[in-house]
Amino acid sequence: MSRFLFVVPPLVGHFFPTVAVGQELIDRGHHVAWAGHAQTIGPLLPPGAEFLPVAADFGGDTLTELRRRSLGLRGARAFRFLWADFLIPLAVSMLPGVMVAVDTFQPDVLIADQQALAGALVAHQRELRWATTATTSAELTDQFVGMPQLGAWARQCLIDFQRDLAVSEPIDLRWSYDLVLAFTTEALVGSLSTFPSHYVFVGPSIGARPCTVTFPWDWLDPGRQHVLVSLGTISPAIGQQFFATAVQAVAPLAHRLQMILVAPPGLVGTAPEHVLIREFVPQLDLLPYLHAVVSHAGHNTVCETLAHGVPLVVAPIRDDQPVIARQVTDTGAGLRVQFGRVGATELRGAITRIIDDPSYRAAARRVQTSFTTAGGATTAADHLEKFL
Repeated sequence: MSRFLFVVPPLVGHFFPTVAVGQELIDRGHHVAWAGHAQTIGPLLPPGAEFLPVAADFGGDTLTELRRRSLGLRGARAFRFLWADFLIPLAVSMLPGVMVAVDTFQPDVLIADQQALAGALVAHQRELRWATTATTSAELTDQFVGMPQLGAWARQCLIDFQRDLAVSEPIDLRWSYDLVLAFTTEALVGSLSTFPSHYVFVGPSIGARPCTVTFPWDWLDPGRQHVLVSLGTISPAIGQQFFATAVQAVAPLAHRLQMILVAPPGLVGTAPEHVLIREFVPQLDLLPYLHAVVSHAGHNTVCETLAHGVPLVVAPIRDDQPVIARQVTDTGAGLRVQFGRVGATELRGAITRIIDDPSYRAAARRVQTSFTTAGGATTAADHLEKFL
C-alpha cells in the first residue's frame, strides 16, 4: 500500500476531478489524503476521506472579496488578476500548511493541481515524486494568441515567487517533469504530437459526487426537449442579463422544450411555466435527460456535458473559458455566442440549431467516445501506480 497526497486549490472545478482518481486508488488499497482549504474543499470530500486543512488565513471571506474585485475583468486584465491577486498569494498562503501536511502524511507521491503551486514547490524542495493534475486544458494550448508577453509575465511571476523564498533554481511549478495527468483528450486539444511523453491525456475524471440537492424530477415532461443553462459556481452573480436573455429566448418555445436555469434566488424575475429556476441542481444526474447545455465554457461543465454526448452553446466570460469554447466549436459539438452581447433571438437560434441539427450531437458523441477510450480516473490511477 502506497501513500498519495492530493494538493488542491479552493476551486471546486479543480477539486472534483481528483475525487474519482483518489477513490480509485483507495479501492486498490492505497492510502489517500487531500490537502486544501477547509471551508471550500472539506465539505465536498466523500465520507471517510482523510483531509489535511491548510491556509486558514485564505478562507471564504478572502475568496468572496477576490470574486467581487474580479467582476467585470476580461482578457489580459483578468489573466493578470488571476496570477497577481490570486495564484501567487494563494501559494504563499498555502505553503506552511502544505509543509505540515507533507510532514504529517509522509506521501510516496504528491499530486499537485496545476494551480496549487505550493504543493509543487514543497514536492520539488523535498525531492518527492510529484505529478501534476491539469484540470483545465487552456494552458496546454496557446492561450493568448498574439500576446506572448502574457505567458512570459506569468513565468516571471513564478520565478519571482520562488526567488522571494530563496529558491536557487526556480522551475515552472505548473508542470511536473515526470507526470502530467491532463483531464482532456486529443479530440478537444488537437494533436498530441508536440507534447512530451510524460503528458498523459486521460480524459475527464468523473465519479460519484455527494449531493443533497433535491430536484422535481416529475416536472420534466418526456414529450419536450430539455435545456440546462449554467454559469458554474463563480459566474452566476454577474449573469443577471444573460439569464434574462435566456428566459426571453425560450419564451416562445413552451410547446417544444423546457429550460432549467441555475441561478441564485432573486436574480431572475418571474419565469414562464416551462422555465425552472433553481440555485443548485444535481448536474451529473440531470445530464442524461438533456438535449443541450448553455454554459460559460467552464472546463468541468464542458467535459461533463460532452461525456454524456450532449452538444453545447458556449458563452465564455474570461480566464480559460474562451480557449475551452474554441475547443468546443472546433470539434463541431457546439456554437459560441457573446456573453455580454447576445440577444434573445440569436440565443434562441443557437439553442434550436444545436438541438435540431444532428451534426452537433454526432460531434459531441465523437468526443464522448474519445473520453471513454481514454479511461478517465482508472487510467489516471494506473499511471500514478506506475509512478511509484
